[in-house]
Amino acid sequence: MTTSTQQTHTPEPRTDVSMPDAAAPEASAPRSSERLTDLGEALRTASGGSYGPVRDLARASVPAEVMVRDQGLTMDQARDWTNGAMSSLVQYGMAGSGFPTAVGGLDDVGRSCIDFEMTAHGDLSLTVKSGVHFGLYGGAVTALGNEWHHETFLRPNLALEQIGCYAMTEFGHGSDVASLETTHTYDPETDEIVVHSPTPSATKTYIGAAARDAHVAAVYGQLHVGGESHGVHVVVVPIRDADGTPLPGVTLGDNGAKGGLAGVDNGTITFDQVRVPRTHLLNRYGGIDDEGRYVSDIDSDGKRFFTMLGTLVRGRICVAAGAATASRKALSIATRYALRRRQFTAPGHDGEVVLLDYLAHQRKLIPAIATAYAHMFAVNEVVERLQELHEMPEKDQVAQRELETRAAGLKAVITRFGNDTIQTCREACGGAGYLAENGLTVLRGDADVFATFEGDNTVLLQLVAKGLLSGYKEMWGDLDMRGMVQFAARAFGGQFVEATAARPLVERLRTAAARKGEDETLLDRGWQLAMFADRERHVLETLATRLRRHADDKDSFEAFNSAQDHVLLAARTHMDRVVLEAFVAGIEACEDEQVREVLERLCTLHALSSIDADSGWFQAHNRMSAGRAKAVVAQINELCAELRPHALELVEGLGIPEAWLNSQMLEDETAARWTPGA
Repeated sequence: MTTSTQQTHTPEPRTDVSMPDAAAPEASAPRSSERLTDLGEALRTASGGSYGPVRDLARASVPAEVMVRDQGLTMDQARDWTNGAMSSLVQYGMAGSGFPTAVGGLDDVGRSCIDFEMTAHGDLSLTVKSGVHFGLYGGAVTALGNEWHHETFLRPNLALEQIGCYAMTEFGHGSDVASLETTHTYDPETDEIVVHSPTPSATKTYIGAAARDAHVAAVYGQLHVGGESHGVHVVVVPIRDADGTPLPGVTLGDNGAKGGLAGVDNGTITFDQVRVPRTHLLNRYGGIDDEGRYVSDIDSDGKRFFTMLGTLVRGRICVAAGAATASRKALSIATRYALRRRQFTAPGHDGEVVLLDYLAHQRKLIPAIATAYAHMFAVNEVVERLQELHEMPEKDQVAQRELETRAAGLKAVITRFGNDTIQTCREACGGAGYLAENGLTVLRGDADVFATFEGDNTVLLQLVAKGLLSGYKEMWGDLDMRGMVQFAARAFGGQFVEATAARPLVERLRTAAARKGEDETLLDRGWQLAMFADRERHVLETLATRLRRHADDKDSFEAFNSAQDHVLLAARTHMDRVVLEAFVAGIEACEDEQVREVLERLCTLHALSSIDADSGWFQAHNRMSAGRAKAVVAQINELCAELRPHALELVEGLGIPEAWLNSQMLEDETAARWTPGA
């Protein structure tokens, strides 16, 4: 089946790169002060997408000292540095892009994701602190509030007069937002909402900016009006006065030192009968009228809940973009180091051998670089789709659900790849990689939590599978375990659900590959696409069949629970296909033949590496012979050797300015230009 998710045209580059602050650099600023190779610069352009000019402007205009932090700062010093850097983000126009134009924003939610991504090029504490303030808190007010909320809360947010935090997670509930215990009870006598933490497990925790800096919180809790519960809603609650003193009824705590993100003051919030005006309820999808009655255009509490969460989908897109950037940063550090570090002598070599000349080292880094490019194109697509749906005069609910599902999947797979890749890069740099001053251990600690916040990855992959099984015909969030099992039984019917509209290019490549013999197709893009699609189709169809057998079971939890391994595999294989097709589409849009040739090799390396990683499945299901699997490994090695001379250009194309890498082991030779054979 086809759906409305897939774009059939190449988006135009976004030229609306003006800044909210009149003092910010103009769009005509020089592209960058870096000394890039021609190929490296061209690769950046090819992978930049429609927001490429926005990325270029940030790289060209934001000083390195704004983006990088001294690794030796104490926790308190790091928190102070982060606050100062947030002010610079406002100055350079990297804040509030998604806010309405009426309050100083650009009404560009796609641009807001790019702002988040660009801060991740530097320090992730700054990324997360600004993301909480402008993205989560400010985004909640923007998406869930009305014009009064925008005027009242967004202007001081953008001016940093009120630091905001996003109070969703509780000690007792994280991923299960629908079961939060905090209560918002309407008092008709005073026309106020009483915010309360009824149990210790209702205490909000891990809340960024709560420990020290936040003045106001977007608090998620159960809304009660006239003795009736209407599910989770969001209320804006002041928590500190202008001097930083906690307000009456608000108890604040500090989560203290964490595994990373030293510059983010995560903390706890407990509410004891805290009263706020009724107007502080963000009421776009449900509120309380002047007569004290609950009103909403959405009848179902469940549908209203997931509609509200759906408006905040950009949070997951931002996390995916940030994690993708973190992996690119690690690969940039490790690859540049591998081009400089020499180890052991060998016949025919002048002195000791450069690390990246070893096949084992190439296998650590170059396939990961290829996947990092794949993720750049996949993030570009979802960011551009986010803005496209935002600009639609009428909301397309099916398209919105598709976007939510894809964002969930990308967040899960990219954050997993990011954590694995940063660790690989740390090891690839040996003892130097373990020194904090060289950036990788700090990056590893900072990026670690990306796998957890904005949704646990395992839970998000289950949401992807639910979206596929339901064909987006119903809100996947409304489907409990029994509902999902029954829906799969009656609606799937053994038919493969194509979760993105068929791309004509992809279909042509698949069809052409089907006419070739096995010996011809290893490097054929159509064969690679067909392998990914066939695996996804088989896994999804067998999952539906498996669930269908349990449609009448009373214990739906056990039926679903016993199939969770299958559910997660279905989600992963779907996302593998989505990412590969995004890479193919990105190459198709590239007009530079030299760059296109390099991207083609990277895409093949990414595809074959994925097939090799899952060769057991392909062989067990008769999609690939043992001999064919060995040929895939040999081809991967050959591609690594072919791409090795372009290693510097490849990491330049990943887009992290060298001055932003903040790695001491590279700084002694920042002026060195490495020849392809170095």
